Amino acid sequence: MPSNDKLLRRDVLSATGAALTTSLFTGRVKGANDRIAFGFIGVGTMGLGNLGYAMNTPGVQPVVACDVYLPHRDRAVASADKGGFQVKAVADFREVLADRSLDAVCISTPDHWHAYMTVEACKAGKDVYVEKPASKGVDEGLKMVQAARKYNRVVQAGTMQRSGGNFRKAAELVASGMLGEITFCHTFQAELTPRARYGALPDAPVPDGLDWNMWLGPAPAVPFNPNRWGERITFPTFRYFWDYAGGAMTDWGVHLIDPLHQCFGEVMPKSISALGEKFYVTDNCDTPDTMHATFEYPKFLVTYESRTCNSLPLFGLNQGVGTSIHGTEGTLFVNRRGVWVIPNNGSRLQGATWENIPDMTPMNQPHWKNFVECIKSRQKPTSDIETCVRSSAVCQLANVSMRSKTRLEWDEKNWTAPQEAAKPYLRTEYRSPWKLEV
Repeated sequence: MPSNDKLLRRDVLSATGAALTTSLFTGRVKGANDRIAFGFIGVGTMGLGNLGYAMNTPGVQPVVACDVYLPHRDRAVASADKGGFQVKAVADFREVLADRSLDAVCISTPDHWHAYMTVEACKAGKDVYVEKPASKGVDEGLKMVQAARKYNRVVQAGTMQRSGGNFRKAAELVASGMLGEITFCHTFQAELTPRARYGALPDAPVPDGLDWNMWLGPAPAVPFNPNRWGERITFPTFRYFWDYAGGAMTDWGVHLIDPLHQCFGEVMPKSISALGEKFYVTDNCDTPDTMHATFEYPKFLVTYESRTCNSLPLFGLNQGVGTSIHGTEGTLFVNRRGVWVIPNNGSRLQGATWENIPDMTPMNQPHWKNFVECIKSRQKPTSDIETCVRSSAVCQLANVSMRSKTRLEWDEKNWTAPQEAAKPYLRTEYRSPWKLEV
């Protein structure tokens, strides 16, 4: 299998600078035993989890917890205190970026903030851990990579499955050639959602302690709606509004497509075609409850399906989510619960199976450990921002195809699709005064 570096595009993504050096570090870290000072921007569900992983990672010193919602700040301070750390609570992320005592930041905000905060953090000389998807729009991701390279920053994305044993084992098995010739891959998620789902909630007064205008940031100015904010449930419902995210396609889809990129060297598709509708659920969210996308890669096809209204598992494995790779000798199926190889009839693999590999499933903690090690070594991390931008862009392009009702041809050299109908969906508009500038 060719190395990842040979398959990465050399023109646009690397135009503003070379790969990370191995000697330059502009932060406060002086040696292997010094702690790295961190600021945490966005300490809701994902951010609080990242704070916990960081506190359990040797060499990390949480210093600041930032959120536009006061109860989130208070909760993060209490969590840090329980973990033996004292952190300062602030409401404005710009205060975090301006703090020269900080070496790095963790960005766990809604998707529409990822690109801007990452670019500004790089410009401020800070290394970055940013949640997936890399950005809300295709064009934003390109600027995130440019900023990381231009300012020589280590930027780790939250595609933590790459650090998980199941997914590393899957990449190893694919690279071994044991599956034979591969021409088809499939990704899916399946669940049965109540028809009302999150409810058709009306606009409402802004909750006490929430800066709604700052939460919206570069997104359009709209009245507060509980579902747009979505902090009342475990996984926020902002993901299902086009103003802030890309629905299930960029939520789960990135985690399903990314293992394929990990296995096949980050190659991008040549064309994308997708259909989807909100057929069943009656809440006030935007994105479809049912979707199917097809991606034409240079040597194989990939499909993605999202079934919110049917939970039938596939492949007889009683799994509701996963990624499968189909070869002439057999099929490999991987998700967070295990790795399976299903031989074809008459295959040389007959009888060979792998399932729930012992001690191979941890993801988040090794991912944070890798990030901290790379801050010190200045090496690229496991989920270098470019890898996440690629996986995110594939999912974003599926949404663009669906919304524009157009089959897209991907122009990787110029990082765009030339189809006229797609152009409005390829541009990310920022509300004044916010501007994404590298």
